[in-house]
Amino acid sequence: MPHFLVQKEEIKNNYIELSTNDNLFHITSVLRFKTGEKIKFIDEDKNLYLCEIEEIKKNFLKAKIIEKTKSERFLKFNISLVQSILANDAQNLAIANAVQCGIKKIYPVISDNTSISQKALKGKKEKWQKVMIENFKQCERADIAIIDDIKPLREVISGFKKENVLIFAEKYENTTLNNCLQDIDINSEIALVTGPEGGFSEEEFKFFNENKFKLITLGKMILKAPNAITSGIANIVSRLDEC
Repeated sequence: MPHFLVQKEEIKNNYIELSTNDNLFHITSVLRFKTGEKIKFIDEDKNLYLCEIEEIKKNFLKAKIIEKTKSERFLKFNISLVQSILANDAQNLAIANAVQCGIKKIYPVISDNTSISQKALKGKKEKWQKVMIENFKQCERADIAIIDDIKPLREVISGFKKENVLIFAEKYENTTLNNCLQDIDINSEIALVTGPEGGFSEEEFKFFNENKFKLITLGKMILKAPNAITSGIANIVSRLDEC
């Protein structure tokens, strides 16, 4: 069951009351919830509310809170995705996969082999944010991921602690997945870096090596970019969960 973000001022006397907003339209016009049905809401403090809808009008919904619990559907460490922008459908899938895997923040970046023009990127951030919100609802995350402005790859990764930059590379790997986490600072933001459809350029690999960034392979198989993102995040998260 998807859940919907609710503001504290919308919680009143053991009821949740929505007036005209995107959630109300989604609940009533898209998903077509009816009175008597169960629905879930979550607030910014990760409180999860199981409710029963008691009243629906054109611009109003009232639901009684049946149960309040604390959601645990979020990562305990801060992982961000530094992601070379992909073609339209692949980009949307990559964002959806990253959100479902628990990524806290996405940095969309321009790398040497990015195939999307600057003109075509106008207005994309707002569209990507909608994809993130939709997946937040569907996978019942307790926190909402955010998306940064589009910037050059080198500029973004230079802003992280060097030991916390993990680059998924299809060649020239210089460490293993297990070894790369030994000196990581778990209390600081961790950057998982992925390339575009054509991979990183030789100049980018030169930059990575000059700065002694960690280059990691995901194995012998060549994965499409959205699948590589899912595989990379899942592998790192599973290992950090054991730390």
